[in-house]
Amino acid sequence: MKNYLIKIFVFLLLISCQPKQSDKHKEGSIKGDWRGIIHTQGQELPFNFNIKFREGGQLAVTLINGEEEILIDEAYISGDSIFMPMHIFDSDLVAIFNDTEMNGFWRKNYAQDYIIPFTAEKGGTFRFIDQPGSPPMNIAGRWEVYFKSTSGERQAIGEFKQDGHRMSGTFLRPSGDYRFLVGEIDGDRLYMSTFDGEHAYLITATTDGMTITGDFYSGKTRHDTWRAVRNEKIELDDQFSLTYLKEGFRTIDFELPNMDGELVSLKNPKFNNKVVIVQIFGTWCPNCMDETKFLSGWYNRNKERGVEIIALAFERKDDFQYARTRIEKLKTRFDIHYEFLFGGKSDKTSQVLPMFEGAISFPTTVFIDRSGEVRKIHTGFSGPGTGKYYEQFVEDFNLLMDKLIQE
Repeated sequence: MKNYLIKIFVFLLLISCQPKQSDKHKEGSIKGDWRGIIHTQGQELPFNFNIKFREGGQLAVTLINGEEEILIDEAYISGDSIFMPMHIFDSDLVAIFNDTEMNGFWRKNYAQDYIIPFTAEKGGTFRFIDQPGSPPMNIAGRWEVYFKSTSGERQAIGEFKQDGHRMSGTFLRPSGDYRFLVGEIDGDRLYMSTFDGEHAYLITATTDGMTITGDFYSGKTRHDTWRAVRNEKIELDDQFSLTYLKEGFRTIDFELPNMDGELVSLKNPKFNNKVVIVQIFGTWCPNCMDETKFLSGWYNRNKERGVEIIALAFERKDDFQYARTRIEKLKTRFDIHYEFLFGGKSDKTSQVLPMFEGAISFPTTVFIDRSGEVRKIHTGFSGPGTGKYYEQFVEDFNLLMDKLIQE
């Protein structure tokens, strides 16, 4: 194993120095469906992806999590190696490949010593089990869930959809959802996973149809146990009540650099007599990615109505140039035309925004009226993978913004 790791590290060093190119003679052997596996914590965390070549020979990789498809459009091959930067996230998959398999690593470039073995087999479109053999338990519906770790217990809602043996769903918490989980159920055994380039989640469990118990693995080190009972009536806490201003505050204040290095605050003339949304987020955060995609589309349709959006980016490094690179990639991917400011490292929100009380999660969204007063603060984001919760958020968001704009 040690010799294998040394070979891989040498390979990673060599591939990082090679020019970006797509070798024509390799197109036939690499394009098609692949079943990848992240080998972490003694577990196999599977995900699906597809490789094709677009017009002009550009390599296109698509991560597939059920209904979600994420385009990786900066991938390239060189000889028998493939390099796949994970779209807006500062991570990548790097591997040696042949006609049938890949061997390499998933690494987070901003984190120290975050390299996890990755393999893939060509042709697999299933997640865990190609042909489940046992009649499946029916677990579709809503569940009251408790995750337990060494740091304590936290509550969530499980939303599961089922088509025979095939499973999809997510977990919802006030701070955000677990996005698109997919997998299979074989008899009383449940298996689900997701991989979006930043988060790698694995769910394993057993069920009798009324209760579920199992394990949750996240990335390189996090492991929780979890249990669930059916509860169709359980609802999330009001996400507009979890974060609020300290007593005596009615406004927020900050002065931070934009992507040109110019200091910007809410006192700038650009925001006078405007309804302003302040988004607290990070480019490393998948829930923030989902919210940003929504906000960008909404702003492009509504920016002439007297509204502005300011995104305060709190990143994994306290480095302006690093943050600028990540933010520009995000802006290009989602066609974003509102203001971005750099707030510093992701653990500095309370220093930049000391007037907040309660939970500041990523994302947190602040709604400010034309007079400059904070009217609402929304904690977390329930994205498209949550179904009705996402639809409810969109409805509530539009009603609130219409009200503030019309005042």
